[in-house]
Parts: sequence; C-alpha cells; structure tokens
Amino acid sequence: MYRSSATFRGAVKTGVAFVGAALLLTGCSSDGDKDPDNPSSSAKQQPKDKDPYWVNPDTNAAKQLQTYTEESKKSDAELIRKIAEQPTGEWLVPEKAQDQARDVTEAAEQADREAVLVLYNIPHRDCDQYSGGGAADGDAYRAFIDEVAKGIEDRKATVILEPDALLHVVDGCTPPEFHEERYDLLKGAIDKLHTLKNTKVYIDGGNPGSSGPDAFYDPLKRAGIDKADGFAVNVSNYFTTQESIEFGKQLSDKVGAKPFVIDTSRNGNGVWQSDDKEAWCNPPGRALGEAPTVDTADERVDAYLWIKRPGESDGECRGGPKAGEWWPEYALELAKNAK
Repeated sequence: MYRSSATFRGAVKTGVAFVGAALLLTGCSSDGDKDPDNPSSSAKQQPKDKDPYWVNPDTNAAKQLQTYTEESKKSDAELIRKIAEQPTGEWLVPEKAQDQARDVTEAAEQADREAVLVLYNIPHRDCDQYSGGGAADGDAYRAFIDEVAKGIEDRKATVILEPDALLHVVDGCTPPEFHEERYDLLKGAIDKLHTLKNTKVYIDGGNPGSSGPDAFYDPLKRAGIDKADGFAVNVSNYFTTQESIEFGKQLSDKVGAKPFVIDTSRNGNGVWQSDDKEAWCNPPGRALGEAPTVDTADERVDAYLWIKRPGESDGECRGGPKAGEWWPEYALELAKNAK
C-alpha cells in the first residue's frame, strides 16, 4: 500500500543560506530581468501578477546551476534551471529562526516579493523517523514561534505551519498523550503569527492518500483553523494537482470554506504505484509539477507552491543522502520528467 504521509523528512538539517548584502544586491530585480553581468544567474524574479513569491538566488539548485554552467554541462544546467528559477519554501532552522526569517523576508521585500516560510519544529516531530526531532518541549516551541514572529515583523510572508503535525495525529503515528499539547501549540502559533499584519498562515491539512477529509475536520478545528488563512495539502508528496484540489475542496467544505494551497513541487507524474512500505521516500520516475503561481484552476486554491524544495532528499532510501540534503541526480530526474 502507498504510505499516505506527506512527510518532508528533514530539510531543517541543511537549512537555508542566510541572505547577505551581496545576495540582496544580486537577487532583487523586480522586473524579471536577470543580472546583466551574469547571464547564467538564476536570480531573476518571476512575473509578480502570476507568481508574487520570492526566488532565492542562493539555493542548492542555484548553486548547482552555477556549477554546471562553469563545467559547460549545458543540458544539465538547463534542466536544473527549471528548479533554480522558481520560488521554493524556506524551511527555517530553529536555532537561527529569527535571523533567518528576517534575512529572507528582507530580501523578498527588497525584490518586491513575498517570502514563503515553512515552520517544522513541533515537539515529537515525525515519530522518530527520518526527520524525527523538533522542539524539546512546549515552552521551547513557543519561544521558537516568538523568534519567527520577531524576524518577520511587518514584511510579507506566507507561512506553512508544521507539515505532518496533524496528519500524524490522525494516522496514530504521534502517541495520544501528545495530542492535546500539539493542538494547543498549533493554535498558539496561529494566534501569534496572526498578529503580524502582512503574514498569511496555512496549517498543513494532509493529502489525498491520508485518512480522508472527515478525519481532519476535528483536528483542524482544535488546532485553530478558524483564525488561520487556510490550510495546505500534498506537502512534500506526489499526488496530482487535480487529486489535491478534490481533496482540498472536500476538506474546505467542512471547515467554513477555507481556501488552501497545494504543494506542486514534485507531483507532475503523481504518486509512485508500489507496494513498498516506503513508497513515499525518493520514489523513482517522479516529475516537477506546475510552477508556483496564484493563477490556479479553482477559486478556493490560493496558490500552487513549491513547499518541498525539489532535489532535496526525503531520507536515506533508494540511494539518497540524509533527509534534506541536496541530491543533484534526483533533481535532474525531476526536471527531465517535467511536462
């Protein structure tokens, strides 16, 4: 059976490079043009009316593009460019959350764009699997959220809140004794982030392979969906956009017609049909999905986003490196298979 978890499997282990002054200067063109002094640069921003999200010019994909260009590997460079020139989620490193949130949102503001931040630090995260860990306890998590809020301030940000946190409540992976605390922490995070005037919060709401929309209604209500801007579906997973829309609309119907966003980063070929118990982990033959955009196929879908960063491993399976580490061969496959 296909495993339904949307688990990211640990991008926080590698983190995101901080945005320095040089990056701000090279990555902040808002007119869509590339750096004229570096024609191979991936630092251009996408057209704001269709894709208002910030393209980080210092991602692993951007660095790989530069390497392939310098090595005159033109075909590989053009494939990686498909990833490097798109905005992706910035998974905040808990130990540096305030500085990272500030650097990323400042860079996005300089480019007249909006940052996409992913918070993945809930206690007892990932049930001791590839990305197990998270904050030591509730107080540590609340302090983490406070640091994130201090870093964002009034700059524009879309926050994806805690991939898998509710899914692992629903599927029983997270022990029952932690459920009440988890609801309280998620609700508190939404309350805190909602005090920021230009921050939108989407709490993770599972995927079409999970227990179904009915199972998520009560958890989402208890976690504070009423005050959130919406929810996210298919985070770090492979279900097609159409499948995700259908699932999301059914779930939306149950939570006050809340809008949602879809992770389309790797769903171009749908899920891998396999009986492997870890079919979710670095499955072969997958492809990039629709590019990030607010021009979606349904009015209740606020955006297609690349929440998972394409080319970063799900974990040490099928020859992959540790969770969250850059895997250029897998990135090339995703780009090559893209329609």
